[in-house]
Amino acid sequence: MPTTAQALQELALIAVAPESHEDTYDRDLFPHWITISGQCNTRETVLKRDGDNVVVNTSCAAVSGSWYSPYDGATWTAASDLDIDHMVALSESWRSGAWAWTTTKRRAFANSLSDTQLWAVTDNVNQAKGDQDPTTWKPPLASFWCDYAKSWTDIKYDWGLSAQQAEIDELADMLATC
Repeated sequence: MPTTAQALQELALIAVAPESHEDTYDRDLFPHWITISGQCNTRETVLKRDGDNVVVNTSCAAVSGSWYSPYDGATWTAASDLDIDHMVALSESWRSGAWAWTTTKRRAFANSLSDTQLWAVTDNVNQAKGDQDPTTWKPPLASFWCDYAKSWTDIKYDWGLSAQQAEIDELADMLATC
């Protein structure tokens, strides 16, 4: 996670552009939940990374543990209550420039474990977020807005994605809560 100062610097460097190519988006263009190690795919890897005392079975499925969802502050003990959220949704990334990427780069983005792109969060909160950006959706837990904006900004910056001016303005407002 970048510092607030780093996020503000990155925010100033994100290209401002209208979204495009919305009508050509297809989730299948982002191969996701690929095998990471042995039987474990990306989803299972994030569940293990983000949980406490996670126990998995021989197919790498989480059978016990606990998870804290930073979006809403809920704690869960069943992996089925969680979704793995792409901080910058795949369709949002598509509209912001991923339409021009290779499949290899889209696969890397959809499964990125080296940044703050993937989060274990309450399933219905993630579903409410859908593919919205911060202009139309923020986490219900206002105390997470700072980290949400830092993460969103860092992902857009690191992956060379553009943002709309209203998105930049909203991220700046959220970063002001830090």
